[in-house]
Amino acid sequence: MEEHLFRHESGKMVAALTKFFGFSRVDIAEDIVQETLLTALHTWKTKGVPDNPSAWLYRVAKNNAINYLRRERHFQTHIAPHIAAALDAENEENGAGFDTIFLHHEIEDAQLRLMFACCHPALGSDVQLILILKTLCGLHTREIAAALLTPEDTVAKRLYRAKEKIKSERIHLEVPVGTTLDDRFEAVLKAVYLLFNEGYKSSSSDAVIRHDLSEEALRLGLLLCAERSNITTFNLRKANALMALMCFHAARFGSRLDDLGQIVLLEDQNREKWDQFLISRAYSFLKASASGDEVSAYHIEAAIASHHARATSFERTDWTAIYHCYHLLYHLNPTAIVAFNRAIARGYAEGPLAGIESLTALTTLGNNHFYHAALGDFYQKSQQPDAARAAYERALQHVVLETEKKVIGDKIAAIRAVEAPKKLV
Repeated sequence: MEEHLFRHESGKMVAALTKFFGFSRVDIAEDIVQETLLTALHTWKTKGVPDNPSAWLYRVAKNNAINYLRRERHFQTHIAPHIAAALDAENEENGAGFDTIFLHHEIEDAQLRLMFACCHPALGSDVQLILILKTLCGLHTREIAAALLTPEDTVAKRLYRAKEKIKSERIHLEVPVGTTLDDRFEAVLKAVYLLFNEGYKSSSSDAVIRHDLSEEALRLGLLLCAERSNITTFNLRKANALMALMCFHAARFGSRLDDLGQIVLLEDQNREKWDQFLISRAYSFLKASASGDEVSAYHIEAAIASHHARATSFERTDWTAIYHCYHLLYHLNPTAIVAFNRAIARGYAEGPLAGIESLTALTTLGNNHFYHAALGDFYQKSQQPDAARAAYERALQHVVLETEKKVIGDKIAAIRAVEAPKKLV
């Protein structure tokens, strides 16, 4: 419960405090929030979780911020005058200057506004995403590295250099106005997309599904779908398409793990466990996204997810339509991962030999365990057990999480179980 709450509230508290201190002092905001969460862990362990844990966190964060200012000897000269006013004679005891920034509408607004502020044109696109995911979404550097397919030490160095650049060049990360707000919309959408992906399939946790991350992404996505000035219709339609995509995937959460917490593959999932309310919401967002002629990658991915949602079984899935969707997606987003998924869709649409042909044509995924596992699946379906076992064993060389090791290990064991009677004969 605490992990979900902390994830849900920490980004909002950092955003609210950063709005108060200024982005050049974001490290202070992060330290204050970290101190608040540690206090909560210690206090709640002995005294229990309070009736209103969010309000408790905001109150402690406010007090910690006030204490920080009191410790800062020369804060009047280093901090904006309106912050110093928070400690004037009439406010020093209750910190009234901090009260308004923790109002519900203020913290949600501050978080979303700061996400746009992080997308400053002086910073590279990857750095913008790193700042958002680390500072406002609470991802660890290893999770960001997995999301961006970048080494962890590279992410850490980029984050450090970005903060130093902001300070040294006195870059003011303020909320853009006019058309510049719309210019940054795509980067914010991508951050929410990556946050959801990490929740849908964790890169650093054997829990597999990180509900706290996925729910936070859904919350932020919903805020982005709200009508607002200076945002083009197409960007709002992309936000709705992203919400549709996330709802379709979130609807399957209840069937992706068995009672022991082990992974259940798509073809083995009980579709009666799929959340029909979320699926209906997904179709509503998809309809809202389809009011124009322009199509984004989010539209196509949502369409792919909708084909899975409407199929009554894995065998009845319209794999031909999904394959064509991935073909369109590759033209918009020609990455190795999209090519990989297109190859899998072709294998189910045209047969395992076609899947093997498409997968073996890819040359950049040799260290990806999903690639070798998919190749093993198609070899197994085409009655080539030796090649399948070899592919699964290569997958095991690259897999990290124990839950995924078990899935691949079970497939190898199944092949050996069939081979054993043959040896006896």
